[in-house]
Amino acid sequence: MPRKSISGKAPRAYRSELRQQQAEATRNRVVSAAAELFATDGYARTTLAKIAAAAGVSAETVQGQGPKAALMIAAVEQAAFGVVGEEDILNLDVGRALLATGDPEQTMDLVANLVTDVHERTGQLGLALIGGAGTDPELDRYWTDLAASIQQQNRRILEALCDRGWIRDDIPFEEVVETMVVLGSVETYLRMTHRDGWSADAYRRWCRRMMAETVFAR
Repeated sequence: MPRKSISGKAPRAYRSELRQQQAEATRNRVVSAAAELFATDGYARTTLAKIAAAAGVSAETVQGQGPKAALMIAAVEQAAFGVVGEEDILNLDVGRALLATGDPEQTMDLVANLVTDVHERTGQLGLALIGGAGTDPELDRYWTDLAASIQQQNRRILEALCDRGWIRDDIPFEEVVETMVVLGSVETYLRMTHRDGWSADAYRRWCRRMMAETVFAR
């Protein structure tokens, strides 16, 4: 006779963990497919049926991940930093790397690279999000909340750098924060690269130079 397990809970726990892993893999596949379609086709022209076909799952499976607006939100957050729901950039590797630098010149390089790299991954999604916010109330609320969150993330970083004496103090701190937000916004990136034809590297150099001239202490 086969030996009995000491604990009757082990097989059930294993199956539960396996199902959870499978569910997470399915969700990641659905969100990735949604992100690609939103970026190429826009929010309005992307349907749940198209997402299901691209992800290789049923329409019911896609519906189980939430409404289309929720998939748009998850796609933006996953594409930006690889995680969904994190509210403090200083808890992420990129935030810790910024705080670990001991030189303002290196910090400006890191920030310019970070902002540009994020926009290269999410620029087209940003266009879809902005377009979707004009017709979908849930996305409009998210766009408003996202703008406030970005403002707060910039404030957190600049406060930490201000404590080191690296940020200019001849103008109000809130004006410095607003300047940084505008320099690194997706709207500025899209205007310069998509509308005016700048390359991503040209934007990166411009962003770095503008930080040196308007945000960091001379």
